Amino acid sequence: MKKYDIIVAGSGAAGVFLSYELTRIKNNASILIIDKGAPVEERICPISAGKSKTCIKCTPCHIMNGYGGAGTLSDGKYNITTEFGGDLHRYLGRAKAMELMEYVDSVLCENGGAEAKLYSTENSDLKTLALRNNLHLLQAKVRHLGTDRNAKILQTLFDQTKERVDFMFRTCVDSVDVRGDHDFVITTSKGDEFECSDLVLATGRSGSKWISKICEENGIAQKNNRVDIGVRVELPAEIFKPITDAVYEAKLVYKTDKYTDMVRTFCMNPYGEVVAENTNGIITVNGHSYADEGLRTENTNFALLVSNKFTEPFEDSNEYGESIARLSNMLGGGVLMQRFGDLVKGRRSSERRMEKCFTRPTLQATPGDLSLVIPKRQLDNIIEMVYALDKIAPGTANEDTLLYGVEVKFYNSKVEVDKNLETKVRGLYALGDGSGVTHSLSQASASGVYVGRILAEKYK
Repeated sequence: MKKYDIIVAGSGAAGVFLSYELTRIKNNASILIIDKGAPVEERICPISAGKSKTCIKCTPCHIMNGYGGAGTLSDGKYNITTEFGGDLHRYLGRAKAMELMEYVDSVLCENGGAEAKLYSTENSDLKTLALRNNLHLLQAKVRHLGTDRNAKILQTLFDQTKERVDFMFRTCVDSVDVRGDHDFVITTSKGDEFECSDLVLATGRSGSKWISKICEENGIAQKNNRVDIGVRVELPAEIFKPITDAVYEAKLVYKTDKYTDMVRTFCMNPYGEVVAENTNGIITVNGHSYADEGLRTENTNFALLVSNKFTEPFEDSNEYGESIARLSNMLGGGVLMQRFGDLVKGRRSSERRMEKCFTRPTLQATPGDLSLVIPKRQLDNIIEMVYALDKIAPGTANEDTLLYGVEVKFYNSKVEVDKNLETKVRGLYALGDGSGVTHSLSQASASGVYVGRILAEKYK
């Protein structure tokens, strides 16, 4: 049985920056990173490659898994803020969390991201306009790298660490045997066994169920988290151009009149395209855009999400989100698409109606009726939010605005960790979005930097 000092399960944003710090800072640790996905250069979605028009359910999904995690092929958008994107600041302090996110930004810039503009909402007139219309703009700085540039930067980071760190791709961690503090044995899907003194769980959102299982087996407390359910909106880029030109991504929050529920915009992609994602066999929808102007589309897309938190006796919020996504897959064979005008008129979008649609969809989805999939409360909230956005971006509520469903953001139950992001089992760390502590590329990356420095100090 081979022994490593540090084993990391997952090479997403947290794993990438943890390995970067362990390479940058002189130390003697032996390190192994295991990921069920592929290296960056082999992460090619058949739809993007033109080999398929619809999702063929690759196992694992190249968009969701592999080096860099779900953020690799999903726009490369780094929001530098503690107002959203996770609770890292609750563990490290707000100043430290911001310092680490600024450091992540500097690393990205040093490795090919310097040409990407850094946007800020701080002095934007959009905040005033939003407030006048009962919308609230969250403050953030955002560096948009674009999917193409982001993949190149991650390849550069991988090339810098691959001689220092051992990587195993297309491999799952099947089991973790906790023999005691700083004493772990893992078994992989290929039948290999490895021993280590420090084990880092950094599997991202796609590994949330797996992390929960490890925590349950070892008595590590978890707090139930939320699931966000909604749609992805696609419309002509000119409608949101005044907003996206100023701040690139506007995180707008609205409290509905009917239910006083919170609805928010998420992952705004100017001149981008809508894509399908495969999470554990369930097809959901997302979006991204490119830095290369030659790859841009005529549309902008963004998500509208309603947060759902549950009280006793129901506990599995992710299962609730999965069941709605499964229903969409059942009716549409994958992603459903509907014109906003058809939705508010209570009729399904058909192939015939889509032929007359002025907004040309960037994802081949099944025309249908989202009211048969999304619960009434969430759908009412989404419709009300579209009309609210129409006040600051006239044209949002046009009949030919497209809604794709279902977009679901799964969050792991928040793992109980201390200020070092270490569980009660000494040597067992939980990082990134899979831990429930972070919900963004910037915060997940920052958590990797933080623990990377702790471990580098230990093994110096």
